[in-house]
Amino acid sequence: MSFTFDELDKQLIDLLQADSSISNKDLAEKVGLSPSACLSRTKRLKEMGVIKKFAAIVDEKMIGYEVIAFTFITLSPHNRDITNAFLAKIKETPQILECYNISGSWDYLIKIAAHDLAHCRDFLIDTLLTFPGVNKIETSMVLSTDKRSFSLPFGLDKSQDTV
Repeated sequence: MSFTFDELDKQLIDLLQADSSISNKDLAEKVGLSPSACLSRTKRLKEMGVIKKFAAIVDEKMIGYEVIAFTFITLSPHNRDITNAFLAKIKETPQILECYNISGSWDYLIKIAAHDLAHCRDFLIDTLLTFPGVNKIETSMVLSTDKRSFSLPFGLDKSQDTV
């Protein structure tokens, strides 16, 4: 689905991506709208599904998750029932932060949070390997995070994108 956004929409989205806790009054001032017009536009963007939700981004180490891992997964057999059962387990497991269906040699890529290496190992063996259809896994541990962003470069036009 495609929407046409004007410059005010783009400014609102960029500002909200930078700080979703900004007050409506401050947001309205920054884009040059009245608070009621600003709130109306923000609500419209949310109702359209452009803004999925507002969230706090928590530092995982500050709350005891020292290990972040990415795990590639292959399912077998490949059928709708196995896939649906696997995804149901993924969605109910809080340690799995993200899950992507990917192309290539693997079927899925998941991001896992664990307290330490032993906790990660136990999660992989005792939990993930028991999920329906999981046939093969390969896990890589994050050694450092050199860039992490949750903001899409929405305000840029395509000619400004770099490859």
